[in-house]
Amino acid sequence: MLIQGGTVVDPALGPSALRDVRLADGRVAALGEDLRPVPGEEVVDARGLLVTPGLIDLHVHVYYGASHYGIEPDPHCLATGTTTVVDAGSAGALTFTGFRKYVIEVAETRILPLLNISSTGMLSGEIGELEDVRFIDRAKALQTIEANRDLIHGVKVRLSRQQAGGNARLALGTALETAAAARLPLMVHVGDTPIPLEDILRELRRGDVMTHCFHGREQGVLDERGRVRDEARRAVGRGVVFDVGHGVGSFAFAVARAALAQDLRPGTISSDLHVYNVRGPVFDLATTMTKFLALGLVLDEVVRMTTEAPAKVIG
Repeated sequence: MLIQGGTVVDPALGPSALRDVRLADGRVAALGEDLRPVPGEEVVDARGLLVTPGLIDLHVHVYYGASHYGIEPDPHCLATGTTTVVDAGSAGALTFTGFRKYVIEVAETRILPLLNISSTGMLSGEIGELEDVRFIDRAKALQTIEANRDLIHGVKVRLSRQQAGGNARLALGTALETAAAARLPLMVHVGDTPIPLEDILRELRRGDVMTHCFHGREQGVLDERGRVRDEARRAVGRGVVFDVGHGVGSFAFAVARAALAQDLRPGTISSDLHVYNVRGPVFDLATTMTKFLALGLVLDEVVRMTTEAPAKVIG
């Protein structure tokens, strides 16, 4: 296939530019300004269009048929230009086998899961997965990670009151210990946490991820005066990744605008796509990207935050 005349936006190539792209066997075979088609080659006219690497969404929920959040990955991710997704903790140790066999291994979309520190994963919206301490099981999590080293790319913990109840500190500590023992990054869901955000951020290591970084609820990156918290800047400075994780109630334009005005930028842009937002307000990763263009980020930077940057997080 030859894609002609599009604006190629790829952080690996430097600034965006008009280029032709030849694909062969699913890979880029050639790049140039005036590539000519060979006999029998399919030609795509991309004039006026953007051509990017496959997008990487660092936060989705695709355990379709088991988790109440789960959507089918191929029609909602692959069909909209997102070729790789990170499922952010839909499955835990007790539910991971089914996720692997019936979703990950049959999808065309590349799915790289984070294992929920709760053994149940995110099955129900009515009961928080961390409310019962019996499901916060480090040993079972490590056993599952070791049995699935080829797939599991990190650990996930959700610390909002609704999910953790009074067990947030225990869950965070166990998740940190598990991720460290497994030599994997930890993704922490924040927003209305019973733990001060500063306490959470102090514990995170280089390469760990704080998702929902621009939520508008209690314990956000802005203090009571609307200023970026010092601990947030320190966390970014030592390599903690601030991820957007748009979701339904986890992104506030006002917070994002204020943070960007104070030079606090996200490390990655992700959608937190799931069954409750796929028909709006999220729709897909590309729609989330356009919101950051509206907030003043440039196209090359937005594409980097959905390709190169998340690729570094997942290794």
